[in-house]
Amino acid sequence: MATYVVTGGAGFIGSNFIFYLRQQHPDARIVCLDSLTYAGNLETLESVMHDVQFRFVKASITDREAVFRLFEEERPDYVVNFAAESHVDRSIETPGVFLQTNVIGTQTLLDACRHTGVKRFHQVSTDEVYGDLPLDRPDLMFTEETPIHTSSPYSASKAAADLLVQAYHRTFQVPATISRCSNNYGPYHFPEKLIPLMIINALHDKPLPVYGKGENVRDWLYVTDHCRAIDLILQNGRVGEVYNIGGHNEMRNIDIVRLIVKTLGKSEDLITYVTDRKGHDMRYAIDPAKINRELGWSPEVMFADGIQRTIDWYLTHRDWWQNIVNGEYQTYYEQMYGNR
Repeated sequence: MATYVVTGGAGFIGSNFIFYLRQQHPDARIVCLDSLTYAGNLETLESVMHDVQFRFVKASITDREAVFRLFEEERPDYVVNFAAESHVDRSIETPGVFLQTNVIGTQTLLDACRHTGVKRFHQVSTDEVYGDLPLDRPDLMFTEETPIHTSSPYSASKAAADLLVQAYHRTFQVPATISRCSNNYGPYHFPEKLIPLMIINALHDKPLPVYGKGENVRDWLYVTDHCRAIDLILQNGRVGEVYNIGGHNEMRNIDIVRLIVKTLGKSEDLITYVTDRKGHDMRYAIDPAKINRELGWSPEVMFADGIQRTIDWYLTHRDWWQNIVNGEYQTYYEQMYGNR
């Protein structure tokens, strides 16, 4: 019976990964390590909390004593690191927090892996470490060989963590892999991110804040496709390798917002253009040829289907997001969008 430690498992992708593991590997023991900062929500894990094969531990990956104690107790086979400060806007406001969690936290986990020994440490990274691509070159895509070229404190902290993982693999032989994914969407997505923010605001007939002209292009990946890719990398991926995970679903931000408005039967008059983000990346596009070639992975959920599933989920799970919107998130929202 394999034991998985999933850090950041009360967050968006981490919780979906826990549900995926439960389904695909019912015998596995799953330990969720999460400090429950603003984006971690224990309500998300309600369906697994009483499972005998599941354990929740509230601690930060930067807490060396807590992490080492957990690894001693559980002796995990697999460690999957989702724990990260992840919102670009927040990284511009408070860069130090991002370095602490994303870099020092990753180092703490790697040291614990060295201490107890693991079959695999997997670092969940982002396509943002590659920087951005010009809008007028749709032929260009990020490959695993694309040089790191970060734009924000967030992407810089994730790139630093990736380099640390590779260094620990080379220097200390930690059996590690890295995946860099494009923008995820789906159930349990925190309401500050583009898609859930637009769905929730539109439902309340509130303004839909769109940065600049909304021409920024992102490659969208349905969250369960991402979870399946990580599982494949853990089982069959080559140690020491980086795998890009992309959705082949490039969309302009403004087109996504219009699609959500149309689906919910709202007026486009709700769309409000706000001052652009500092250093805003124009286009991300991932080439997932390597993971397709080596592990047989390709995205199964196309955007038209995925966005409908996502909207339906938010319509039927109002209690989940209303509890978040009523809390601390409100003050953050005002701070970020109130005066733009």
